[in-house]
Amino acid sequence: MIPLSALQHYLYCPRQCALIHVEQQWAENRQTAEGRLLHQRADQPQTEQRHGVRTVTAMPLACPELGISGIADVVEFHGEQPFPVEYKRGRPKAHRADEVQLCAQALCLEAMLGRPVPEGALFYGKTRRRKAVVFDVTLRSLTLDTIAETRNLLNGWRTPMAEYQPRRCDACSLIELCQPRLLRRQQSVGQWLRQQIKD
Repeated sequence: MIPLSALQHYLYCPRQCALIHVEQQWAENRQTAEGRLLHQRADQPQTEQRHGVRTVTAMPLACPELGISGIADVVEFHGEQPFPVEYKRGRPKAHRADEVQLCAQALCLEAMLGRPVPEGALFYGKTRRRKAVVFDVTLRSLTLDTIAETRNLLNGWRTPMAEYQPRRCDACSLIELCQPRLLRRQQSVGQWLRQQIKD
């Protein structure tokens, strides 16, 4: 079973995904620590009822047919209608990695509960606001493609070469483990050694 978080990692950076899920590498920085603190309440399994909405935190999810599983931060039930909410530390992003992770949660809920889940939300800690996410055909297709690509990466047991992108890499907690400035995609090990000797 592919962890739901691996889909977000894969779309953010395939190398990061492989370092975490194949090589079992992890390092924490300020951003990951803040994210962990943001999740503390949502990571405690509980159910509460308020104003006709039942809220379940740390809800286990799985879709055996797609081979994905994980834990939803929050699933609100408006009557019988599930509404997943994923907590993120930062701000809304230009890429769709967070949306894919949330859509995968919706696919699990649909498989488990036998009813459509048309939308959910991403809660961003920096803005303290929810961003509504509609699980349309385009997002569902991207999510299914990402599941297949992530499965291929994880089953291949190969970590892709680094490709340094300052905006992405400099914020990553794994930058020291990854070494993207040293291990460029086009370099062979021999080229890297020659460059080190030259430097």
